[in-house]
Amino acid sequence: MDPFSFPTDDDDLIFTDSTTTTPSIHEHKLYLVHHRWWNEVRESVFKEVEGVVYATSSGFSDDFESEIVLNMRSESDGDDCDQGEQGVSGREYALILEWMFYMALKWLDNEVGAFNKCCQIFSVNSGLLRIWDFSGQITKFFLQGKTLPDNSELVNEEIFLELQVYGLSYDITLKENEMVIEDSETELKVNGQFDKVKSYVTLGEPPLASSFNERYNLGLTGLYNLGNTCYMNSAIQCLVHTPQLVDYFLGDFRKDLNFENPLGMNGKLALAFGDLLRQLWTPDTTSVNPRVFKSRLAAFAPQFGGYNQHDSQEFLAFLLDGLHEDLNRVKIKPYIEIKDVDGIPDKEVADEHWRNHLARNDSVIVDLCQGQYRSTLICPLCKKHSVTFDPFLYLSLPLPSTTMRAMTLTVLTTDGSNMPSPVTVTVPKFGKFKDLIQALSTACSLRDDETLLVAEIFNNRILHFMDKPYDSLELVRDYDQLVAYRLSKDQDSLPLVVFTHCHSEESNDQGGPPFRRFGIPLVARIPECSDGLELHRKFLQLVNPLAMPEEFSLDYLDDESVNNANQDTEISDVAIDDASSSGEVKGKSSVDERFYFSLETEGFFPEISKIVMDEPLLIPETRKISILVSWSDEALKQYDTCILDRLPETSASPLFSNNLPELVSLSKCLEAFLKEEPLGPEDMYCPKCKEHRQASKKLDLWRLPEILVIHLKRFSYNQYHKDKLETFVDFPIVDLDLSYYTVYIDSQPSIRYKLYAVSNHYGGMGGGHYTAFAQCGEQWYEFNDSHVYPISEGQIKTFAAYVLFYKRI
Repeated sequence: MDPFSFPTDDDDLIFTDSTTTTPSIHEHKLYLVHHRWWNEVRESVFKEVEGVVYATSSGFSDDFESEIVLNMRSESDGDDCDQGEQGVSGREYALILEWMFYMALKWLDNEVGAFNKCCQIFSVNSGLLRIWDFSGQITKFFLQGKTLPDNSELVNEEIFLELQVYGLSYDITLKENEMVIEDSETELKVNGQFDKVKSYVTLGEPPLASSFNERYNLGLTGLYNLGNTCYMNSAIQCLVHTPQLVDYFLGDFRKDLNFENPLGMNGKLALAFGDLLRQLWTPDTTSVNPRVFKSRLAAFAPQFGGYNQHDSQEFLAFLLDGLHEDLNRVKIKPYIEIKDVDGIPDKEVADEHWRNHLARNDSVIVDLCQGQYRSTLICPLCKKHSVTFDPFLYLSLPLPSTTMRAMTLTVLTTDGSNMPSPVTVTVPKFGKFKDLIQALSTACSLRDDETLLVAEIFNNRILHFMDKPYDSLELVRDYDQLVAYRLSKDQDSLPLVVFTHCHSEESNDQGGPPFRRFGIPLVARIPECSDGLELHRKFLQLVNPLAMPEEFSLDYLDDESVNNANQDTEISDVAIDDASSSGEVKGKSSVDERFYFSLETEGFFPEISKIVMDEPLLIPETRKISILVSWSDEALKQYDTCILDRLPETSASPLFSNNLPELVSLSKCLEAFLKEEPLGPEDMYCPKCKEHRQASKKLDLWRLPEILVIHLKRFSYNQYHKDKLETFVDFPIVDLDLSYYTVYIDSQPSIRYKLYAVSNHYGGMGGGHYTAFAQCGEQWYEFNDSHVYPISEGQIKTFAAYVLFYKRI
């Protein structure tokens, strides 16, 4: 039997407002609409959908005045059915599936006149009308639920359907070709079945119709805030205004439901989202409660079950992943072994990776939202390139202000050739110390035979050396004071000496130390088995650039004076009254008495001991010697020590002024995302070197999706702090051209995009509020929970833009 055929016997459809509980016979809700209205859509959208027509007479039931009886007879000659659309009485109607109804509404943009005509369905005056069944549900009932033998006793059999007329009041007045509607909703039933056939009936002018060219504007529906659910409402509004997703979920998406996927929700999340989307695209609806949808999502992602504020981009990622798994057309995912791709062109490798991905993941989310990028790892030694091609669902772009950080350090030489000087560099905000060394090396024009040693200064002492290249730069605070010492590479094995400055002061009643530390410590390397004279010589070399004109030179202590000095002489009067253990230090006038040197041990309570000029220094296991240099009053007059006191804080650079708003272009964000970056020492195993190497990583866009979702990384979270950046991002609205950022464009349908929705976040880390901008037709609207307002295109770009939605043009 043809699936759309129907017995020629008479069958009665009884419309009633009773509430019987007969089991349902339908898989879908049904809609009864005006045939001319439906036929206009069918010729363009549903050409392959065929229907069965029934000649129908109507009247009230003899048994119940509340029942409308339709006596239907299948017209045997299908060709005759296409003739004379208006029929005998000029009344023809179509019975269609729910998804067909929504697709028809969207395709027609719901013209007011046509929609009102489709709602004028019922007339109980005697006469004929025709009902076309495009749903196949009536025939399906007979094929699956009943068998009609010869001489069937099912003549005049009643088909149990239920018709719900949207907008009808409980009291209905029926007149010729019209219905008088009161205010509530009434169910008209066909012998008590539960699957409902909705017919939308409205009176008067629809909302917003007179303001927008006499058309309903579908999709202008708000979402109730259930309590801190603005993040959810914002993301949903962007999705339900994605044109291809709207068409998909208004269509017959149920055919793709995957009830076997353990990674999904057995289709429940997709069904809940589809139902929510259809409610939001229902005419004459102002706001919708998303509680059912939220509960379905919480079953998939429990973190969204409560009423705490969340991140709209994080919510979006979970939702898209859940929808993909519920709608994945792949029921059994095959195992795919990774092949060796050495020597194979990138295009072949990319296509192979994409085919492997689609073999396990095939859904409308993949079709629309997933792209592909190329990831290249480069070994720094053998230059081996390791290339992979990975899918992406969205692009998370760093903002340049979150990517780079300005740091100011004081650079000192260790050979006395230059004055201390501040240097400002920009480094990755979340980078490593090796990034700082690299930036400083470039800024200082460091020679190949030189290296840098960075230290943090606190209270005129070196707090610690920053000699671990993979420590995070986040450890450096804005108010820290850093110095960098230029050292010779060929002396790396020699002991390191640190000269800390102090000046004698009169004792005070508080019992404080008899000296005051000042200035930036100086650093140098000295030969093995050095003595006090070598320390003296090296220090004078370091402070030489600070000497006042014609007052002091490096030649003050020449070789002859050193050789003639009494080798038993000790530096006298260290200016540190450190108790009896040090003893009195004696000296002779032949030694430069402007500076006095003492050995200082490390620790919270350092010990200070005398230095004997002709005795070798004891080198500790740390290979670092701490020397306390006491400056005399005469020395302070002969050297410009103010230079040593000029130590700026790390954040002293005016590169990023807090008083001016930050503004960057979206192109700069893309460049920051695609920039080559170094990885950690263990992040790459080089198959050629057979060892772990510190590789660099480079991303490139390869395959672009139909819908491009761009996430602007305004929020940063780590163990030290949380932050939000209020940077103004200037993004294209009409034409986003990605040709500059895409390495393979030959097979791309288009690499240009147009903005159609934005998820916004206003406020700071502790709270804030989410809204959405979305384009409906040619007009932009703001969706602020349950409120919807028209806006101009000039209002779209704000400091709050967080997630951008682009469609291919």
